[in-house]
Amino acid sequence: MSKEIAIRTGESSPPLLFRQVSPGPSDSTLQFRLLHFWNARKNVKGGPEILLGVEMLMIDGEGTVAQGFIGLNRRNQYEKELKRGMIYTLTNYYASNSKVMYHVADQRLVICISHNSELRKMEEDNEAILTERFRLHAFADFEANCDLRGDLHDVVGHLKLVDGHPLHQRPVLCSKDDSASRKVTVHLQLKDGPVINVYLWDEAAENFRFKFDASAETPTVLLVTTVNPKRLGGKLCLSSMSSSRVFFDEEVDPTKEYLAWLTTNPGATSSVNPVEVVKAETLTISEIAAFIKREPAKVAYFDCIATIDDVKHGTEWYYIACKDCQTKLNRGPTTLLCPKCGNENATAVANYRVEMSVYDNEEQCTFIILGDAGKELTGRKATELIDTYAAENGGDGAELEVPLPQCFIDAIGQTKKFRIKVSPYNFTSTRLSLTATKIVSPAVLPPKNPPLNTAAGTEVEISDVATSSGGGTSAIDDEKNAKRTKRSG
Repeated sequence: MSKEIAIRTGESSPPLLFRQVSPGPSDSTLQFRLLHFWNARKNVKGGPEILLGVEMLMIDGEGTVAQGFIGLNRRNQYEKELKRGMIYTLTNYYASNSKVMYHVADQRLVICISHNSELRKMEEDNEAILTERFRLHAFADFEANCDLRGDLHDVVGHLKLVDGHPLHQRPVLCSKDDSASRKVTVHLQLKDGPVINVYLWDEAAENFRFKFDASAETPTVLLVTTVNPKRLGGKLCLSSMSSSRVFFDEEVDPTKEYLAWLTTNPGATSSVNPVEVVKAETLTISEIAAFIKREPAKVAYFDCIATIDDVKHGTEWYYIACKDCQTKLNRGPTTLLCPKCGNENATAVANYRVEMSVYDNEEQCTFIILGDAGKELTGRKATELIDTYAAENGGDGAELEVPLPQCFIDAIGQTKKFRIKVSPYNFTSTRLSLTATKIVSPAVLPPKNPPLNTAAGTEVEISDVATSSGGGTSAIDDEKNAKRTKRSG
């Protein structure tokens, strides 16, 4: 027999607010507006997705947003009663704090429909309950939370490209019967940051296409909810989730406000070259230095072809990083602490940080080889090189002082295309020291002879790239000194 969905009458006590909810079962009554609901699914490696139930996004009379959940065995019973934007009351529920990833609300407790729950749709609207509430965050916040699988925040910006097409071409995005129709790629200019790739999948992609094609005028401003910040190819991007929704120009207050801001800042809507946005531009060392001198502080990525001239010697060539987010760990009394994840017992892994002197046809500077770039250059993980040295020298890699591996010295003279990350630090520093996050391609034709004779680790002035200052010894210097010592002996 199907259970009747109703709510008890005659209750005099006011509805409980989300902030007053405690973990565990409760027979109190909640009143909320249903903002959104979607199917909760679990990805199974090598198999089809598993449907878990229905997730809900709800807002109460105080403007607090909470997440709700209806299990699979009760989905058919309740889903037909769900309608976005309507007011509901809920009596008898279970508040769970078991969700540890992908939070879509500030309220950490999830309101779960239980076996004796009573849910009722109210006939009259309650104007005291907001119709929307967004959790908009800036570029710096997304970068700080990248790959943490934690809170899913909202983003707003103005469109630059849609599937690689500039807006003045007004691309037609009608659905196709192939796998490509699952995704729409948007290049979104943020007010406080660079152009960022936003990948819209499945329902979010379909909703974007439908609204975009149905708009009388080409949409300008886009808001996407609950995006997941990830790093692909060394570059931060945002990916939609099952919970994501899309809004254009005049749909909600944040897009209206952003549209009004654009009218007073017309320079922000200048057209872009699709090639420069979609693909990192290849610049020389001096062109990157000129970019840093003339542009406001921002995060940017460029490709740079350079030849490795020397490697800084006498300093640690790796650091101990958090396995989850690659941030340098701090040493606590008994454990390693991650300042980014907040993990007080973080799992450690060795990560590359090697300073190399490089040159192209015009200039010379220092590249700091980080993470994947080191692995791509040597073909081995930093941990492998440390373990090999420890095995050959009979000790613990964590206790031994591991010298610079020979494979880095062997890389001297090789020409590579490096993916360079320009950070806000570069705009305040008087020295040109660039971070390489990836080796984009194998060896290419080498540039001419190096224009300078500067040791690795020497920092070069941005204002005068040919001016250098002292910076420690290099691998080549050490080899020369060793040869002189043998001859003199």
